[in-house]
This record gives sequence, structure tokens and C-alpha cells, in this order.
Amino acid sequence: MDVCLQGDIATTPYLLDIMVRLSTSAAHEIQRLKLKQRQDAFFRLKVQAGGCSSLIYEMAFDTELVPSDRIYECCGLTVVVDAQSLEYVNNLLLDYSEDLMGGGFRFHNPNASTTCSCGISFAITSSS
Repeated sequence: MDVCLQGDIATTPYLLDIMVRLSTSAAHEIQRLKLKQRQDAFFRLKVQAGGCSSLIYEMAFDTELVPSDRIYECCGLTVVVDAQSLEYVNNLLLDYSEDLMGGGFRFHNPNASTTCSCGISFAITSSS
């Protein structure tokens, strides 16, 4: 799987080690979907409470930034992660693949202690 590494373009020094990665197939699919959005839209990745395993990934196109958002650039895409989601997506690899049942995004998260077969729900074991 080819991976497009995302560099963090934010300037907060203690968060520079947070990284989100996209496979080239995920980047191409996001770019394809983005063509149907407003030209100024960016890809937002978020983690919310809910789902089978207590947390879920959410992906959407957005046009509004807040001051605490982290901005990443990869393969011509602007990817934004809100501050509350950062700890959950550090070193996340987002992939996209197609099979006979259709296509879908796959989340490879080294921080997840449990994942659900639904593919979007996960849990993190507290380190405290």
C-alpha cells in the first residue's frame, strides 16, 4: 500500500509529532468525492463518542475552521482534525479499498485497543 505522508503545517511545537497518514488510494477517493463539494471545502476527520466500541470516526467536507483545528496537507488535500480528536488519531492510517461488495475507507489506528467489525467504531485503553 502506497502511503502519502502528511506533514503538519500547524505551529504548536508540542503537537508536531501528531501525524495522520493517507494511503494514495484514500487520497484519490477523497479527491474524487471533493469534486462534488464547494471548491473551498476541506476534508475533516473527527472522533466522536458513540458506536459499538465507544468511539466513532466521522469524515466530512467542511468550509469553516476554528482556532484549535490542526491542518495537514497531503497529495493536494487539506485535512483538518479538531483538537479533541488529536489524541485518538495520532499515527492513524486512512486507506481506501474496493472489493466485490463495493468500496470503503479503512482505519488503521495503532491507538485502538478494540475495533468493531463495522469498521468505524473503536475504543482506546486509558493509559492512566
